[in-house]
Amino acid sequence: MILDTIDRRILSALQRRGRMSNAELSEQVNLSPSACHRRVQRLESEGFIRDYVALLDPRKLGVPTTVFVEITLQGQADEVLDAFEKAVARIPDVLECHLMAGSADYILKVVAENTEDFARIHRQYLARLPGVAQMQSSFALRTVFKTTALPV
Repeated sequence: MILDTIDRRILSALQRRGRMSNAELSEQVNLSPSACHRRVQRLESEGFIRDYVALLDPRKLGVPTTVFVEITLQGQADEVLDAFEKAVARIPDVLECHLMAGSADYILKVVAENTEDFARIHRQYLARLPGVAQMQSSFALRTVFKTTALPV
């Protein structure tokens, strides 16, 4: 499926405000409500719109500390990578895990209450991950910019 200008406007609008009504969306993209609804359904069925979520405030939930953890594994064999990925996916405080090219094999984005809480997460989970040779943690001092919106 090729995205046209209207599809891109729909995607852009929904990324900014996913709970708007179809009537509001159709008005924003200059399309009739029924045509807009059909396009959204098509974008959903084709997988361009993967899901609808609520973005929560980490400070209000008591996890304002973000830590980026670089992990180097002992090896690159498929079974080592698979075991690591399965184990890290079960850690509730890990928001993201990326397989990397470069000096680290993986980078994790972890949220915590504070440094003491991160120490607990490290002891309870991170230090027990299989196949880890080296780990380096960096604490974010301040989030300058953050978005979930992809360029469309």
